[in-house]
Amino acid sequence: MIIDDVHRGILARKPRKRVGRGPGSGHGKTSGRGHKGAGSRSGNRQRLGFEGGQMPLMRRVAKRGFNNNYFALTVAEVNLTALAAVEAGTRLTPEVMVEKGLAKGRFDVIKILGTGELTQALTVVAHRFSASAEQKIVAAGGTVERLAE
Repeated sequence: MIIDDVHRGILARKPRKRVGRGPGSGHGKTSGRGHKGAGSRSGNRQRLGFEGGQMPLMRRVAKRGFNNNYFALTVAEVNLTALAAVEAGTRLTPEVMVEKGLAKGRFDVIKILGTGELTQALTVVAHRFSASAEQKIVAAGGTVERLAE
């Protein structure tokens, strides 16, 4: 074996399948679509969840009860460890928290949680506070302001 033969034929990109180019190509005549049926026609696209006429899973499985997820508020959680990096005397509003990267993603409400310690006095403006977070903020000389939800 010649060492050069090992890598011969290995390409960075696979060439595209050229269908409908005669019987010698291996993809001629029906172009890999088989005979007859919707899959052989142009413009074929089965709808989402279609199972070939069989009763689809989404109709076989019973749907019961009410789910409040659609109506529930999305809560962004911010720990005191994250607030510890902010300079003393800062007024932390939801806009400032987003700007500093403390509250990430899409949310309706911000809740301050009590994980960690706070040494500097801050004015924290948020929708919700855990009891321990509120105690630690006040103990550090800061103030807590609640926003309406």
